[in-house]
Order: sequence, then C-alpha cells, then structure tokens
Amino acid sequence: MPNLQTTNVEENPKLQEQTMSNVPNILKFVGFSLIGIFIFFAPIKVDGTSSIPLDHIVTWINTTFPSLTPIYALLVILGGVIYPFATKTWNKSTFNLVFTLLKIIGLAVGIIIYSKRGPDWLMNEHVGPFLFDSLVVPVGIMVPLGGVFLALLLGYGLFEFVGVLFQRVMRPIWKTPGRSAVSAMASFVASFAVGLLITNREFKEGKYTIKQAVIIATGFSTVTVAFMIIVAKTLDLMSVWNLYFFVTAFVTFFVTAITVRIWPISKLPDEYYNGMTGEPETLITGNYLQNAWKQAMEASNNATNFGKNLWVNLRDGMVMTMNMLPTILSIGLIGILLAEYTPIFDFLGYIFYPFTALVQLPDAFLVAKAAAIGVTEMFLPALLVVEAAIVSKFVVAVVCVSSIIFFSASIPSILSTEIPISIPKLLVIWVQRTILSILVATPLAYLLL
Repeated sequence: MPNLQTTNVEENPKLQEQTMSNVPNILKFVGFSLIGIFIFFAPIKVDGTSSIPLDHIVTWINTTFPSLTPIYALLVILGGVIYPFATKTWNKSTFNLVFTLLKIIGLAVGIIIYSKRGPDWLMNEHVGPFLFDSLVVPVGIMVPLGGVFLALLLGYGLFEFVGVLFQRVMRPIWKTPGRSAVSAMASFVASFAVGLLITNREFKEGKYTIKQAVIIATGFSTVTVAFMIIVAKTLDLMSVWNLYFFVTAFVTFFVTAITVRIWPISKLPDEYYNGMTGEPETLITGNYLQNAWKQAMEASNNATNFGKNLWVNLRDGMVMTMNMLPTILSIGLIGILLAEYTPIFDFLGYIFYPFTALVQLPDAFLVAKAAAIGVTEMFLPALLVVEAAIVSKFVVAVVCVSSIIFFSASIPSILSTEIPISIPKLLVIWVQRTILSILVATPLAYLLL
C-alpha cells in the first residue's frame, strides 16, 4: 500500500494565505476548470441532439469534412505502424512484436475498407465499415482533441480539488485516490478513451499506482452516455431511460467495488510507474473544503506554461491514438469475425448460462450468449436480444456497459497505455464483471420495471 501523508489546513498557514490571496491562481483554477467542465460534462442540444460539447465538435468535424477524416485516420494508423520502428521498441519483447504485427494488419485492413474493394465478409456493414466509420474515425478525432482540452482539467487544480472532496468515498469503496472520480465521470460523459487518456497521464506522473490505474481502467472507463442512448433506442428502452441510466451506473460501480477485492486486481502491486517514488494522495484530516481549495491553489500556482501544457496533452493524445487505431481494426476485426461466422460464442455462452438460469431470466441462454459476444464489441449483445422479453433486454443493456472490457476498442486502448496489464488478466476481469453484472442487474430489473 502506498504511503499516505496526512495534513491539516492549519499546518502551513503562510502558504495558505499566499495561495488563497493570489488572484491569478484563482482565475486560472476557476476559469480553466469551468471551461474544461463545460467541454467534457455539460450536455447541450445541437440540431436536436443532446450531447457534450466535445462530442458535438467531433461530430461537426466528421460531418463537415467527410472525405478528409478517413484519410486522417489512415495517416494516424500509418503513424502507429511507423512509431514502434522509429522508437526501436517493435522487437523489445514478444508482446511488442505481436502488437507491431497487429498494427501492420490494422493498416492493411484500413486501406482495404477505405478503398471499398474488400471481400464481402469484410465489407459487411456490421464488420469492416462499422469498425472504421463508427469506431476508428470518431476515436481518432476524439482522443487528440480531448487531449487538448484535458490541459484545462489536469493542470490548474481541478483534480486536486475534486480529489480532496471525494477522498472519503473513493478510497474506502474503490481503493483509488479521490482524483479518480474525474476519470470515472469523464468516461461516462466524454469517452472511455478520454478516461484512459486521463488515467495514463496520471499514472505516468506517479499519481496512481499500478493497482489503482488498473482499477480505474477496468472499473470506470466504460462507454459514454451517447452509446447508452444508442443501446436504449435499439432495445426500445427510452421510455425507461432514467431508470436504465442510473441502474447501469450503480451496477458498474458496485461491481467495481467487488472486483478490486478479488484476484487478479487484489494481487496487483502498489508500485508506481517505472519504479518512481510517486506522489501518493495526501490523507486529509481537517476541513475538507478548505483543504481542497488550498491544494487547488497550490496546483494552479505550480502549473506549467499554458502553451506547454496544451502541447504535452496533444502529444500524449496523438501517441495514444496512433497506438489505438490500428489495433482497434485488427483485434476488433478478429473478434467480430468470430462472432459473425463461428459458433464460438455459443460455447462461451455456457460460462454465463448457469447464472442467467439461476436468476430466472427469460431467454436465459440467449442472454448468456449475448453476454459472451460482448467481449468482441459492446453493441453486438443489443442486436442479439432485440426480440427478447423486456427484462432480458434491460439486463443485457446494463451488462454490455458494466462489463467494460471488449476487443474492438477498450482492450487495445488499455494495452496502448503504459498501464501493465495482460490480455489473460483482462479476460478474467471481463468474466468476473459480466457474471457479477448479471447477478446484480437482474433483481433490480425485476424489482423496478
């Protein structure tokens, strides 16, 4: 367990007086934080669609430059293929070698899909075009652009302020620092990729241990509210949208509180990135609001140059995007092809069938198969249960979000970070989360629907 420092607002009154009376620090903290909160968390309606400003910007770019964004995505994928060779990391380990090969495959697949000259099995609208148009291009725009705006959230005291206020909640329940509440909110409202970008940045700076980073990446970094709306529309659940949203959020975080206490997460080391000393969260013992303000002012006072902050976040966002996009295409394609053209998920469904039968779900095996397919792509389970009973549809809609881990995007995205977690352990966590989600969501569905 990382060492925790304790502090009280009275310990350094001189520093408190200096920081609290410094108007520029207050303006930086309040101004930049409010802009960042607006960009990532404030839902606004544009052309009849309600979403956060960042998502509207991405949609505007995608619709305004429809011929350029696919080319941009291909160039980013090409950069992702070149990057391991340029940094001489492509053969550093078997893992690096395999992922370099997968990136090359992703580039080839991207070119074929873009040229529209692939075989029918690849050009099926639920396979290649879905991966490229619905995942690769939006994520390719979202992450670097989100990285720029993250400079407003990360650098001027908001994390420190939120971290103190949420410390009493996050640490005892989820064993993560209070600042991780921002990553959790960003994932739900902005994007799991944005949440991972925040987590990776904080991990590399020594703010999270390996265990804490894995908890956040596998327990909080789920899909967005926008995706949940698509699932709810597909399964005709918009009439109970509020119920669906809050049950899903509850199940997601409740399941995370359990998985952090069992293997493999419970046995992960409380060590920092590359053996660094790290900056463990200060354990607050005095007035929480005053301490939150004090730490925010200190962070604002110590903030780097605004231009440099923007550049560092843009650079990190682009590197992560280059690592993500080619593997989304290659790993995602493999998973979807297995789901579309093989019976493997009929067999995997038997992992979850005892649990769907135990809670007496209608269409128990169909729900079990849908849960199994969720490891390839989060939207596929919804397509499988469109004609099922309302309780089954509701449970599947919850599980496909709360399970978090899937091959088309989140697994390659997590592996593209510096967080050291293997695919086998990710799959174990996926099985745990899926089973627990079924067991928790089903009684709630019966009770509330």
